[in-house]
Amino acid sequence: MADLPIDLEAGLADRLVRILDVEAKIPRALEALGPISERDVALLDGGDGVRARQLEQLGGRVTSVASTGRAGIAAPDASADVLVTMWGAFTGATGDEAAEAARVVRPGGRLLVLLDYGRDDIARMRGDRPEYGVLSRRNGPLLGRGFKVRVLHCFWTFTSVDEARPFLAEVFGAAGRKVASEMKRPRLSYNVAVYHRTLGAPA
Repeated sequence: MADLPIDLEAGLADRLVRILDVEAKIPRALEALGPISERDVALLDGGDGVRARQLEQLGGRVTSVASTGRAGIAAPDASADVLVTMWGAFTGATGDEAAEAARVVRPGGRLLVLLDYGRDDIARMRGDRPEYGVLSRRNGPLLGRGFKVRVLHCFWTFTSVDEARPFLAEVFGAAGRKVASEMKRPRLSYNVAVYHRTLGAPA
């Protein structure tokens, strides 16, 4: 799920790609927190979608790597300067995940974990999720393990409210129809958190 925060069938997914973060705040934040440019970047479960292309446009040498069972990553030791995971199950929050991330990333490299932050229009439609609560707490499994966080105030931007209404109804059902009925402008607030930390010390 490195491209999108929600699993959707192809047609709806293509539409969401076009409206999610048209201001490109997400790739700019990844560059600021990595950086990405001129570095070896492992994108976890990213395929060759729009997020991989954005990382390449930032100047990263991007390899999509797969997660495996028991918090594993199918990548060689010390093969990346930056490990990026977006909207996935792997967060680096557990001991096993942290050890696996440290194995893949060179000493002094960076782990960037992108998750939904909540407290926005999209969260009203999706309902309660773990990343809206426990993962964002100061004593939670991310911030309590040495991660820092940058919250990005992004948007889902439509061409018109009339375009937004059927899309939101199809994706979110009654909750989507309710939010759409209250829209005054063709965009919805969407907050994203980039949790980040340095792994090990440079040689």
